[in-house]
Amino acid sequence: MYTNSENFKTHLVLGGARSGKTKFAEKLALSLTEGSHMLPIYIATAQAFDTEMQDRIDTHKYERADCFKTLECPLAIDEPLMRASKDEVILIDCLTLFVSNLLCASSFDNTKIESFKRAVKNTKARLIIVSNETGFGVVPDNKLARQFRDVSGKLNQDIASIADKVTMVIAGLGMPLKNN
Repeated sequence: MYTNSENFKTHLVLGGARSGKTKFAEKLALSLTEGSHMLPIYIATAQAFDTEMQDRIDTHKYERADCFKTLECPLAIDEPLMRASKDEVILIDCLTLFVSNLLCASSFDNTKIESFKRAVKNTKARLIIVSNETGFGVVPDNKLARQFRDVSGKLNQDIASIADKVTMVIAGLGMPLKNN
């Protein structure tokens, strides 16, 4: 797959639901820290508002086991990026849940998105960022869904422009879209 010599600071991993993008990103993060004393940091953005989502979160935690240091940051993913050192590898999973969290908060705060983009540019850590590609579907039939598609699509474009690498994952297979 990848080796420790992979040369990138930020790698955006896009895909549809259940495409294998998270597994792809996890393998990459683990390969970058293999042989070192550091665990990759896993920034989880999911929130459990029902038992089914809690079960999904618990399954993800179990599958990661002791391979990652996990930080749960549903609304403020910029903060750990700004504190990170150049030796750290951070996996963010995922931007679309982050956008959902912001849109479903009491009031939408675009400054959190702007702060996150600044943190991506300024962090010293190596980043692997997971996000759903939301532009392949039909135009949603309600305002909130259209706003979600618009905000997450724009955020994906902005992060892709910052990233050194962008990979689209379909059926577990990574297809490079950008490789600077």
